[in-house]
Order: sequence, then structure tokens, then C-alpha cells
Amino acid sequence: MTATEDRTRAAERKPPQIVDMSWDPITRIIGNLGIYTKIDFANQEVVECHSTSSLFRGYSVFMKGKDPRDAGFITSRICGICGDNHTTCSNYAQQMAYGVKTPPLAEHIVNLGEAAEYMFDHTIFQDNLVFVDFCEAMVKATNPSVLARAERTPAPRGDIHGYRTIADIMRAFNPFEGEVYREALKVSRITREMFCLMEGRHVHPSTMYPAGVGTMPQPSTFTDYLSRLTRVIDFVKEAVALNDDVFDFFYEALPGYEEVGRRRILLGCWGAWQDPAVVDYRYENMNRWGKAMYVTPGIIVDGELVTNDLVDINLGLRVLLGSSYYEDWERQEPFVTHDPLGNPVDMRHPWNQTTVPVPQKRDFDGKYSWVMSPRWYHQPSDSHLALDTGGGPLARLWSTALSGLVDTPYIKATGHSVRISLPKSEKLPETTLEWHIPRWSNTIERDRARPYFVAYAAAMAYQFLEEAMQMMRAGETKVFQDFEVPDEAIGVGFHEAVRGVLSHHLVIKDRKIANYHPYPPTPWNASPRDSHGTPGPYEDAVQGQPVFEENGPDDFKGVDIMRTVRSFDPCLPCGVHMYLGKGKTLTTMHSPTYGASHG
Repeated sequence: MTATEDRTRAAERKPPQIVDMSWDPITRIIGNLGIYTKIDFANQEVVECHSTSSLFRGYSVFMKGKDPRDAGFITSRICGICGDNHTTCSNYAQQMAYGVKTPPLAEHIVNLGEAAEYMFDHTIFQDNLVFVDFCEAMVKATNPSVLARAERTPAPRGDIHGYRTIADIMRAFNPFEGEVYREALKVSRITREMFCLMEGRHVHPSTMYPAGVGTMPQPSTFTDYLSRLTRVIDFVKEAVALNDDVFDFFYEALPGYEEVGRRRILLGCWGAWQDPAVVDYRYENMNRWGKAMYVTPGIIVDGELVTNDLVDINLGLRVLLGSSYYEDWERQEPFVTHDPLGNPVDMRHPWNQTTVPVPQKRDFDGKYSWVMSPRWYHQPSDSHLALDTGGGPLARLWSTALSGLVDTPYIKATGHSVRISLPKSEKLPETTLEWHIPRWSNTIERDRARPYFVAYAAAMAYQFLEEAMQMMRAGETKVFQDFEVPDEAIGVGFHEAVRGVLSHHLVIKDRKIANYHPYPPTPWNASPRDSHGTPGPYEDAVQGQPVFEENGPDDFKGVDIMRTVRSFDPCLPCGVHMYLGKGKTLTTMHSPTYGASHG
């Protein structure tokens, strides 16, 4: 039933000393995520974990009846972090439903905007939020012996990033004071400017539409993007070296630390960056154009690639309830019985889901979260897999590496690794980075993958720029395609939000939205125990992990637990929307900022 491999230790166990501890809300993220644990301090391990979301996610309710052309603009507001990922994914779903293909230059503009978003979000999260848990101040407060060792340990890649010891790197990540912490904020500003050049506004795009974009394709649009990209490449190269030095040190300084956040390798990736020469958004061709994406979709079970076919991935999706505050919909009439290829569609598939919230008291033996439990049905084992995203980058890199399909001037998937080539920059020479498939899916490897994927996004941005500018020079400047909204249709968009898998499932009837379900990465990662008793990935990764913090119960900070949860890049806006119920009205009044008192 559980998703994790057995982590029972062979050493003789002491009589347990169980203490209930909770962190609610989790800080340094957006949303209402709570982690409730039982910790055995005698044996230094977490013996139980529950993940909760305390507010309702309601977009699937109020999307019904809307004009489908508005879906991208509405669903962008699901999140104040990755709203553009929702817009992009919604447009993909609409383009399938409308039977329309985006012009090639518009596709590259979307790709450039999403590349900038990955660079922006991963940088600010890794360096300004995740690394607070690994900085000098935090390590001093939780593991002073580790900091003492860090002071004596030379940084192996100091010739790249310029820091002499591991402790020097940790100091550079101290909040508000550390050099890398401050520099990351500057890089985040520059990459956000890159995003706005392509998608108009961050984080809710103003120039993104189904079947095209409103961005004016001018040479300066792309050269302004390129000049900013060039300014951050040194930082990108240094970040990989900094992260590798710190994470390798933790493995050496704390033997057994690989068990922190480790779970069975169950990874999902839905693919990113369409190839305009291949994609046509037809469901019948989805396997072909899905495999042409510049991040290859895939499901990885126990380190093996199960499938990279988006049709298979789509048909295997299931939404289970279990510990969630919802009424079941299984006895209702399905919206979709078969996909466009004639394959049967399960009643628990997002196309057929109906969201009926049932508020109630939290009960860890029953229902305790507003997050549902999305799962992927694995036919060979007849099991519903609690896939995780590895925080986004781990699953993307792993799936791309195993598939071995991506082969561009900047990115090469080898079957066991991903090679990333970056051009010469102001301080550092032309550099080839190589991410290797790790032994574990754990806290450190989720975090380690993040700077590698920033480098991946930067490398692909160079390719998208080159191809976009070639189109400009050839006079291929069309960025929008006319279309008609059909009376009835279905569509699905597959994309990667920053922190992982993102899908939007759309059903149109009478030219209106009859059913709409967006599934961002956090419902996958933050899901509670499902109807089969399988814990969600946060719960699964924390439950059973060892505790290395040197503090006892009285001053325990839970740093290893927080490192694990944050390694998934948790973000709960998709779980923080308001449900008013029948007969209630919410009215918000706004007054002008200036001159409000004048008649």
C-alpha cells in the first residue's frame, strides 16, 4: 500500500520516545500547507506524517458555463507564482479542442517566455528560500558540528564559483546578507524582465491567447531578451558548482543522509516546450508531438521508463478521494466515455470529475485535507501510483535522460544523463554541464536538479532565440491563427509548471465549458492518503526518514523535515480558493487611490 521502499534500520532499536509535532502553516511558501508528524526521538526518526491543506480549491466549480476562450485568463489566477504555466497549458487544451495550430514564431515566443519563467522561479526558490535551510545561520542552529566541519572543508569547485570553503558558501546563502542570496534577487529581476518581453506581464500574461500571441515580433524584442540572458549565464554556471559542492558535502558529513526525503522512484513528467515543426495539437498525433517536446514526457517507476506516450499518460490518470473533503461522483453520468482514438475513459479521469466540496472537521483517521489524490493507474501491477514531480527538475531531467530523444546543439539526452552546453560568458568559458541519473529520489537530489534545470532552460533559450530570429529574417512573422469555437469538443493540455506536472482537461458543450479540471503539481505532491491508504509524496518522503538535527524535543526546529518538504517546491495557491455555497454573494468595493474624497 505504501509507496516507499522499506527503510527499517538494522541497528537495535531503543524503546520509542514519541512526540507529536506540527508545522502549520509551512513558511517560505504560498498557501496553507500543514505538516503533522510523530517523531521518535529515541530512535531519531519520523514515524508518521500527514500533509494537509486547509482551504478549498474551487476553479473546477466556477469554470463551468464560461466561454472557453477565457479559460487561459481565468486559470492564470490559480497561482500568483506560475500563472503563466496555467495560461500556456490552458491554451494547449483549447487548441486541441478548437483544432487549431499556433504559428511557429508564436510557439517560440511562448517557449522563450516559459524558459525565462523556469529560470526566474527556480533561482528565487532555490537561492532565497531552499538554501535558507542550508545556510550558515541555520546549520549553526541545528547541526553545529556540521558547520565546524564545513569550516575545515575546501570547496572542490572553488575555481568556478570563487568560495574557498563549504562554510564560505553557506555564509553566502545567509538571508539578506549573503552575497549569493543578494545576487539571486538581481538575477530573478532580470529573468522576470525576459519573461515580460515575451508574455507581456508577470505572472498573469497579457499577450497569451489560444492559437497565438499578441507579442509584436521585432528584432529588438529578441535582442533585448538575449542581452539579459547573457548577463545571467555566469551566475547559472556558478550556481551548479555551488550546489554540487554543498550537497556532496552533506552526503560526506552526515553518513546516511541519502535517506532524508527518500522514497520509491515514482516520477511523472508531462513534457515542456513544443517543437513548432512537429506539434499540431491533434489528440490523434499526441504521442508523436509529445515525444518531440524539448523536455520529454515520461513516467518512471523504480528507475525504469514505463511510458513516454502522452496518450498512455492521459488515459492512466485517476483522481481518488480517500482522505479529501469531497463527495464522490462515480455514480454520475460521464462527460467523456471514449477519447478521440476510441479508447475508454475511466470515470475517475479528470474529464469526468465533478467537484462537490463537503467541509468537515479534520480527522487523521478519516478525512483531513482539501487536496485530492491524483494517481496514475499502472496496469501491469494493477496499482494506483502516487507519482511525484521531484520538485519539477528531477522528473524532467530523469525522463528526458532515459528517453534519449532530445538532441539539439545545446541539450543532449544520452540515455543515462543530460548534457547541457552553455556558451562563453563574461567570466567563464564555454561550459558543458552533465546531470547524471542519481541513485536516489531524495531531498538532496531534488534540490540538486534545480540549478541544472536552470542551465537547461538557459541553453534552450539560446536555441529558441536563434530559430525565432531566423524566422524574422525570413519574413515569417505571423503570430496568430484564426479559429472557431466548436459546439462540442474535448481537449487536454500537458505542460510542466515550474514545480512539475501540469494538465488541463476541458469539455465543451453548446460552445461553453461543461467541465474543466486543472491539475497542477502540488495536488500530486501534497495529496493525502487515498482510498487505497497510499500516502501522498510529502507524507511518504517524510514518514520513516531519519532525523539528523542535533537539537532535542525542547528546541527542535525540524530542519530535515522542512528540507524534505521544500525540496518538492511546495506551492499551495491551487488549494487556497474560496467556496461560498448557494445563495451567498461576495461583494468587493474599490475606491480610487487618489481623489476619493472629492465630490
